[in-house]
Amino acid sequence: MVRKRFPEVKTGIEWANVMKKMGVGKDDWPFWKAIGKGLLCTYALFGAVWWYNETSPLGWWTLKPRPKEEKELAHLYERREFPYPGDKEAMEEFVAKGGMIGTAIGPKGMAETDKDAVNYQKALQDKKFDQEAQKLWFRMRNEVLAELQEKGFDVE
Repeated sequence: MVRKRFPEVKTGIEWANVMKKMGVGKDDWPFWKAIGKGLLCTYALFGAVWWYNETSPLGWWTLKPRPKEEKELAHLYERREFPYPGDKEAMEEFVAKGGMIGTAIGPKGMAETDKDAVNYQKALQDKKFDQEAQKLWFRMRNEVLAELQEKGFDVE
């Protein structure tokens, strides 16, 4: 008569059962493979559309019409090419055309490309000076009008 043995005591964690309960066992591999392929194709498609949109010869977001105001102001938001810092001739030309007015992302402002940097700075200073003079003039005018109205004169 053969003696019956007790089964071996299981020690530790049986990872195959744990993974099966979580849904990533050997039987679930075809499902996760299909999910992975779907995600890969989706990301590839979105990447291709995004790349085409960045490099499209048709313009930015060609699927929706652009209003007239946006078309008129488009030149303010175009990308600017910055010269390599070691190229002195290109840097001098870049600074002469207006230099660092805006960035590659933001608006360039109203810089004329035929002006050099010194004239542009002078024009900005003149404009600021005129604005300050106009502010001062209005403040003085309003003070005089207020004094005259306090004294009883009818001033409009």
